[in-house]
Amino acid sequence: MVKMRLFRMGDKKNPIYRVVVVDSRKAATGEYIDCVGHYNPHTSPVELTIDNDKAKAWIAKGVQPTETVKNLLVKTGAIEKSAKLSPSKTKTKKSK
Repeated sequence: MVKMRLFRMGDKKNPIYRVVVVDSRKAATGEYIDCVGHYNPHTSPVELTIDNDKAKAWIAKGVQPTETVKNLLVKTGAIEKSAKLSPSKTKTKKSK
């Protein structure tokens, strides 16, 4: 399966990220297929550059973005915000 995820770069305690398209079986810092943009959360304001045309093309081909990348794509306008991006990861308590 091909995914769109963040690729960590930069110094210790000062990361910058690339938004990349990669085979999900590859290592987190392994070889990637295409670089879609970059994200630097430590600047003020946050630096976020994504090529929306590339991102839309990859999503049209069936690439699944991770949760964090989905949120970044919504901020840049590459995809529409849905009512609920994915099911919650916390378990609900059962009432007795």
